[in-house]
Amino acid sequence: MKSIASAPGKIILFGEHFVVHGTPAILAAIDKRVTVTSAFTDNNIIRVNSELGTLNVPVSSPYEEVKSEFRPFVYLANEMITSNQNVNGLEITINSDIPIGVGLGSSSACCVAATASISGLFKELSSEENLKMSIEAEKTIFPDTSGADCTVCTYGGIIEYDKINGSKKNTDASNLNLLITNSMIPHSTKRSVEKVSKFKEDDEERFSQLCALETKLIDEVNIALKNKDLITLGLKMSENQKYLEEIQVSN
Repeated sequence: MKSIASAPGKIILFGEHFVVHGTPAILAAIDKRVTVTSAFTDNNIIRVNSELGTLNVPVSSPYEEVKSEFRPFVYLANEMITSNQNVNGLEITINSDIPIGVGLGSSSACCVAATASISGLFKELSSEENLKMSIEAEKTIFPDTSGADCTVCTYGGIIEYDKINGSKKNTDASNLNLLITNSMIPHSTKRSVEKVSKFKEDDEERFSQLCALETKLIDEVNIALKNKDLITLGLKMSENQKYLEEIQVSN
């Protein structure tokens, strides 16, 4: 028996990094996807196949002891196996057309697709249940995740998200076409998050001001989207970029 699931990548249009600290963000799913195929095995092994390599670990191996890129899959496999004692092992295969390390949500899409694929061997989860487990899987790599990326990878479309109120679809932007370019500059989410935390620690007053400015910007963006005002939208993207430059996470 096999279970196959896929999820889209994402782009954060506004609020990137600030969303971790409670401000709203606007995100969009993109037309690049991750597909995960899961199957039962009889060898008491969790096997993960991906373009990053192959991992074989005994069932019940602590996910903390494996390389970070494999942790979500080992975590999810053990969660499911623990709940279903008659399972001896799992093989999980990841195929992705999302570029890695460029901010397009490859990790989050993997978590969402893997949760749906692995759980599909046992039972079908609701979107809400799948999202909750996906976020827990993502926390094995990024403990401070806001949950925004997994949310848009679960529901698709364009959403507004914040940590307190969750997400809502932005139907005003349903016909918005976006062109995404890859700067080819290596990107580390972990290091970027650390930079932002350091900025906040060094100058909490200015960081609070930037969060307030970002929240105001999101409100203005929503008005521009409602009015189909692409000129204002472009100007707001430039303004958003200045805030990212100030917290030292812009290329």
